[in-house]
Amino acid sequence: MIGVAAETMATTELLPAGDFTTLPELPAEVFTAPLQRPPHVGEDWLEPTQRDYGADEHAIWDDLYARQMDVLPGRAASAFLAGTQKLALGRGGVPEFARLSKELGALTGWSIVPVPMLIPDHVFFWHLANRRFPAGNFIRTRETFDYIEEPDVFHDVFGHVPMLADRVYADYMQAYGRAGWKAMRYNRLKALGALYWYTVEFGLIMEGDKLRAYGAGILSGPAEAVFAIEAQSPNRIFLNVDRVMRTDYVIDDLQPTYFVIESLDDLYHQTVDRDFDRLYRSLNAGFTYANTAVIDIDNVLHRGSQEYFLRGGRASSANPI
Repeated sequence: MIGVAAETMATTELLPAGDFTTLPELPAEVFTAPLQRPPHVGEDWLEPTQRDYGADEHAIWDDLYARQMDVLPGRAASAFLAGTQKLALGRGGVPEFARLSKELGALTGWSIVPVPMLIPDHVFFWHLANRRFPAGNFIRTRETFDYIEEPDVFHDVFGHVPMLADRVYADYMQAYGRAGWKAMRYNRLKALGALYWYTVEFGLIMEGDKLRAYGAGILSGPAEAVFAIEAQSPNRIFLNVDRVMRTDYVIDDLQPTYFVIESLDDLYHQTVDRDFDRLYRSLNAGFTYANTAVIDIDNVLHRGSQEYFLRGGRASSANPI
């Protein structure tokens, strides 16, 4: 997931290598989140190896996997369910990144690399641009089984990796990584972060006349998987990239609004074919629309009651309806 966005920078021209083979240096005037890099990792923030998980930790993965697979059939995108089968994520215990990378590489050219924590935006973008997905090198505890603030190996691998087995989605993610450098040049990481949030993390897709989830934040949480597809409270609006990048989002509760794509090809072309230079020049530094808003340009699939949020959301123990 994208960390805290850059807040202040001049429109300095960032010039990464055309093929992104090396991590470009950021100019001194570019501000990024002040993350403290652990001493055992280099500038790429990669762990030397995937950690060895104990029996209890493997059991946590298995229990999380079983719980999600009880709720996802009929709610998860077909591409996601196909990816879990192709990569055999339920064969028992935390998957080995080396094995996953070999199998995923044969399908779409992606690999999975271990990182110790959330990593800086520009490093994250660079890894995506090279078809590497950074995954947390730790797993939640029994005490944080239902909710963890920082994404762990279950969220990152179970939630994100199956979709990378789809060629179109895999290309979208690489294009997103390349787009990150342009967003930094214009000081619009918040806007690009909103696009990531409403597609990669909390995106919905139409499959025929059925609504399904492809976003990792939905797919890795049982409450959100049901809420996003079936609840009356949230808005469900067809994706408009310009509108989404002007929309605030909530990071610690169920979403008041979800954005829906008609297909993965639709997602790819709405983003890759968009002139982001012109878009970034037109965007304000902050968000224009609240995360509950429905505006006149929206193609609305479902206008939500917002009852869950009007009752106070998670903090009030309101029912997610």
